[in-house]
Amino acid sequence: MHIGGRWVDGRSGQRTTVMSPATGGPVAVAPCGVREDAREALAAAKEAQSTWGRTSVAERTRLCRRIADLIQQRAEALARWITLEQGKPLHAEAQAEVQNAALWFRLAAEYAMALETPLIPVENPHKRAFTLLQPRGVYAIITPWNFPLGIPSQLISAALVMGNSFVWVPAPTTPTCAVKLMECLVEAPLPPGVANLVLGPGPVVGDEIAGHEATDAVAFVGSSATGRTVAARAAGKPQLLELGGNGPTVVLADADLNLAIPRILAGCTRNAGQVCSATGRILIHRSLQEPLAERLSEAMRRIRVGDPFEPQTHMGPLHNERTVRTVEEHLADASARGARIVYGGHRLQGLPTPLYFLPAVVADVPAESRLHLEETFGPVAALIPFDDEADVLRLAQASPYGHTAAIFTRDVARAFRLAECLRVGLVNINDNSFPGDPRVPRGGASGTISGLGRRGGKYTLLEMADLKTVVLDVGGTDRSR
Repeated sequence: MHIGGRWVDGRSGQRTTVMSPATGGPVAVAPCGVREDAREALAAAKEAQSTWGRTSVAERTRLCRRIADLIQQRAEALARWITLEQGKPLHAEAQAEVQNAALWFRLAAEYAMALETPLIPVENPHKRAFTLLQPRGVYAIITPWNFPLGIPSQLISAALVMGNSFVWVPAPTTPTCAVKLMECLVEAPLPPGVANLVLGPGPVVGDEIAGHEATDAVAFVGSSATGRTVAARAAGKPQLLELGGNGPTVVLADADLNLAIPRILAGCTRNAGQVCSATGRILIHRSLQEPLAERLSEAMRRIRVGDPFEPQTHMGPLHNERTVRTVEEHLADASARGARIVYGGHRLQGLPTPLYFLPAVVADVPAESRLHLEETFGPVAALIPFDDEADVLRLAQASPYGHTAAIFTRDVARAFRLAECLRVGLVNINDNSFPGDPRVPRGGASGTISGLGRRGGKYTLLEMADLKTVVLDVGGTDRSR
């Protein structure tokens, strides 16, 4: 852990062994923080913030670029830690995550220097109203295990460049990735107390930083269930919450399957489907269900699941036993309700851990099944047939999630009409449901359980700053207005 500019073991002296989902062996022994560690980190962040918040934007952007350089200098080692501790393939995904982590810091620096706030026209001719962006203060940042370098880098870079200090609680199953990123921040160097890392269980240290009075704002990425708890603990504070997703991918009758199939495949199997914007719930026109199921299954057979350190591997293990069991339960529920597992959908034998799972294609998935209504968080392409546009909208809105969606069609007008109607934060047309470019905003739609606020590009920075209005009376003889 890193608190107040020092590496510390934590007050309890307790430690936990982190196991690799890829090898089944120990990765590291990490300190197990307690509430007192979190409070100490918050106190350090509070003390450092007033000075850090007055640092020039130019200086903060310089440090962000320096952090990006350090990440890239250590890219190979960082990628290997991601693969060992999280499980995603080194060559297919982990190396790209490291590059994206560096990019987040560079983009934060780029956007911060370009942010402008307006002079606002007002009725009184003697007054000038303008706005400025100021730091929120001390941020509690709580991040998940599925992108242990990428997601923290986006939130941390935005917090830093906007003048906030922070206490970061990463997922307890990927602490080494967190420590390695924190080493880059320390070496930059950031002033003591600006960046603090507390390891330990979320319900303990995460809960403490979310609810403590020293915390001014909260940024959380994770499940909808945990997000509700965090939101309640942080009531009254500014919150950026990116939560679960089960957004639909709509394949209309005129869709180009040659275009759709490889993109659906990538959206379903990237990070073994362990992404809130994964392409899992596929609303398919009934006339296309059989050809899509057949051709997608053929493509799935070419996905190599295995050792994530091997260059030829497309998909590594799922991250933990709980995730695998959820996938199995959702598949069993769908089968019991009449769905057909066309391909895959089971654990693979003869590999180092029981977490390696063959991706699945499931047809005739009923609307009342868990595959349709809940977030599966695994490599499953669930095909839900529909007959007309009204059917699409009914099925799409049946799930309480509203993060991302996708539409495949040759009819641009129809695609745009549907995109406006879907209750999600982002819609891709003729691509899978991943946000794609890091510059575009994404987040949950109102009335759903997918979160609050927007993440991506300049929007993350704007979420992590207060907008202050200043009105100046420039004088004059007419004081009546």
